[in-house]
Amino acid sequence: MRVYLDNNATTKLDKDVLEAMIPYMTEIYGNASSLHSFGREATRGMNESREKIANILGVSPKEIIFTASGVEGDNLAIRGIARAYKNRGKHIITSSIEHPGVKETLNDLKKEGFEITFLPVDKDGVVSLEALKDSIREDTILISIMHANNEVGTIQPVEEIGKIAKEHRIIFHMDAVQTAGKIVLKPLEIGADIVVFSAHKFHGPKGIAAMYVRNGVRLGKLITGGGQEGKMRPGTSNVAGMVGMATALEKAVKDMDENIKKESELRDYFEEQLLKNLPEIVVNAKNVKRLPGTSSIQFRYLEGESILLTLNYKGIAVSSGSACSSDDLQASHVLLAMGIPIEFAHGTIRFSLGNETTKEEIDYTIESVIETINKLRVISPLWGEFVDNR
Repeated sequence: MRVYLDNNATTKLDKDVLEAMIPYMTEIYGNASSLHSFGREATRGMNESREKIANILGVSPKEIIFTASGVEGDNLAIRGIARAYKNRGKHIITSSIEHPGVKETLNDLKKEGFEITFLPVDKDGVVSLEALKDSIREDTILISIMHANNEVGTIQPVEEIGKIAKEHRIIFHMDAVQTAGKIVLKPLEIGADIVVFSAHKFHGPKGIAAMYVRNGVRLGKLITGGGQEGKMRPGTSNVAGMVGMATALEKAVKDMDENIKKESELRDYFEEQLLKNLPEIVVNAKNVKRLPGTSSIQFRYLEGESILLTLNYKGIAVSSGSACSSDDLQASHVLLAMGIPIEFAHGTIRFSLGNETTKEEIDYTIESVIETINKLRVISPLWGEFVDNR
């Protein structure tokens, strides 16, 4: 059996989405920037997609900008705000558990003289609102905090963050790559000024993402050379990708309640069975609001890579951290920020379920994980040392 439990990294392209895209790669192939009939046909598909996404989010189509990825969107948001508002201030607030697309971008801005405050999180990965309030300064121009964490699934108190940002007239950028299509996402209700999300996280195509930018928010340009996307993201429009993204988001939102119920129940069953049958494991962020399909588990006194590779041999795909830094064997900055000791952080595996995950697959995974952990602990010097010292 092959089991895919890495849906936080990417999801399978939905067949209905592919079907909607095909005409824009075969018959309606004109450049959307061209004035002839071929181009106008493509433009209609692009405009309809923008309107669909805007309607789902409850915003204006003019406030939607398409990009090629969530990381690009986060870069445009952060660097764009930094360039546009640097005369007002050079202080930015973020959390200590952001995705590398945000974290590394902010670290890069330090070289340009910006000051970055990284807010602490508690043991469940929740941002401290008091620390946020205490960190605000006269020269603070941006608060950048993710909607939900990609590794442990913790959902942040974004509505409260939005209120704090609005009270102090600070722009609030929210990375919603892990939440769009999975839980309700309404930028105006949250109070977010910029929201970034990516199609391949909700069964859309790779290589297309979008960002909501509230009317009135200025962004400095990162790319020049064309008038597409309100001149904010020039380049030939990926119309097929846009159509696929809109179709996928529509379908995800339509089935959202059903998917949340199914994934939450399977995740809880999965965790309960492992906790019942394996000693010295901890479910991260178990007692707070988190994404329905995300389960991050510490298998103490083992190395995560050995668990991941053994499960892969059994046909089960899981992750030991962010897909964007999977080649980096350093301990997860997210887990360390949560106060998890480095040796336990190294033994943490992320299981991310999707809407196609079945009970049969979860039962097979439970059996395989129990067998894998028991076998690896027999040969683990860390486990042997723990047993000897009990």
